[in-house]
Amino acid sequence: MNPAEKLQNYNATKAAPAPVELIVPPECAGQRLDQALSHLLPEFSRSRLAHWIRTRRVELDGRAVLPKAKVWGGEKVLLHPVPDPATTAAAPEAIALDIVHEDAAILVIAKPAGLVVHPGSGNWSGTLLNALLAHAPQLASLPRAGIVHRLDKDTSGLLVVAKTLEAQTSLVRQLQAHTVKREYLALVHGRVARDGKVEAPIGRHPVQRTRMAVVARGKHAVTHFEVLQRYTHATLLRCRLETGRTHQIRVHLQSLGHPLVGDPVYGKNRSSAEAVIAGFQRQALHAERLEFQHPASGKTVAWQAPLPADMHDLIAALQAETKATA
Repeated sequence: MNPAEKLQNYNATKAAPAPVELIVPPECAGQRLDQALSHLLPEFSRSRLAHWIRTRRVELDGRAVLPKAKVWGGEKVLLHPVPDPATTAAAPEAIALDIVHEDAAILVIAKPAGLVVHPGSGNWSGTLLNALLAHAPQLASLPRAGIVHRLDKDTSGLLVVAKTLEAQTSLVRQLQAHTVKREYLALVHGRVARDGKVEAPIGRHPVQRTRMAVVARGKHAVTHFEVLQRYTHATLLRCRLETGRTHQIRVHLQSLGHPLVGDPVYGKNRSSAEAVIAGFQRQALHAERLEFQHPASGKTVAWQAPLPADMHDLIAALQAETKATA
């Protein structure tokens, strides 16, 4: 089984709302269908109704029509509504969690690759937030269900979740003060010459707005990295975050000319990648270690998560290749 096949799909399927049936009243005669429906179904916006009409979720006398179709009264309308994902995002879902530690104040989770942390566009369900609400329903009273930092969908490893408002406030302040220690294992293309630090501001890419980039007017960002092992065509690094910007490690390592293996956004074209790493289907990044002051006791606490199987297998293959070519 290759790494792509090992990634799980955490998007849950929601039950569709019941169809809506109605008869167009005579007072709507001469109106456009979308206009008439916006009067008859005020709980839905006109633009939303028009979208449903265009996507054939509305039938007028048993046939699909355009939003501009005129109605004259007496027509039968059948509507198959779709729930607004944003309104159902914060719902508990029975998703298994790998809980490394739990007490009255915090949860430490080992997040698998493929699990989105927080609901958003394209991922309104099947997230860590949904799983947390099922595991500890009281988290619904906290902002973001106690989540104080995130990992990208296809990054594995440790993150901490607050279980009380006091714990959340403490953890947020520690993150702002850069006293939370977060260390990652990163497998990058090429042979990195030496340990170092990247201090470069990160912001939205000026053209490709879904990407981040090193930009002059971006937010201050610092990543420290240490060479752990060099292979024939790749290097294993330990990265330590001093700041926590979106895609920080991915962007900073790309800026050095050593993008993460398997990164679909900031990495190399798969067709140009070396054979051993060409098939790895996610960014090779794992949040290995997490250290902070416990919000309740004030003591320093730390956890470490072993490499997931896909990264472990890839590193073993790189070691074998390097040994064979030595």
